[in-house]
Amino acid sequence: MAVDTYEEKDTIIHEILGSKSKNQANLIPILQAVQKEFGYLSKENLIHISEHLEMSANEVYGVASFYQQFKFIKPGKHIITVCLGTACFVKGGKILAETVKTKLNLEPGGTTEDGLFTFERVACLGCCALAPVVQIDGEVHGEMNPAKLLRIINRITQKEKSR
Repeated sequence: MAVDTYEEKDTIIHEILGSKSKNQANLIPILQAVQKEFGYLSKENLIHISEHLEMSANEVYGVASFYQQFKFIKPGKHIITVCLGTACFVKGGKILAETVKTKLNLEPGGTTEDGLFTFERVACLGCCALAPVVQIDGEVHGEMNPAKLLRIINRITQKEKSR
């Protein structure tokens, strides 16, 4: 969902919070719902959550930062995830990660300045039979090689530029 204005964002966070009781046991489900909606947990949303649950913002951040699933930086429009599990690593996962890093001038965990791509590495995507694997915007691409990966990145870039 493209949420552009402050008012829209504020309305959405209040709808999420309104759907959950003020029980602190709801913290994780609330964090998950907010991240699902916005793609990350902003400082403002963490404050809203802390106020709703009557917790300090530091407590909310402390819980959220404990779990790797939660992100605190707005992700790019397209997320490229390179698997570095054993099967993928042995079959070229590290080379694929270097390809993304070089092509986009981006370290793992980073987002391009134009907000188009975020680059992530994971320990395993669970698709070992298709190794090496890259996931782009939730779609798994198996038996990947640098040339195929570059074609996909270029195709996405061209598509975005033509919009």
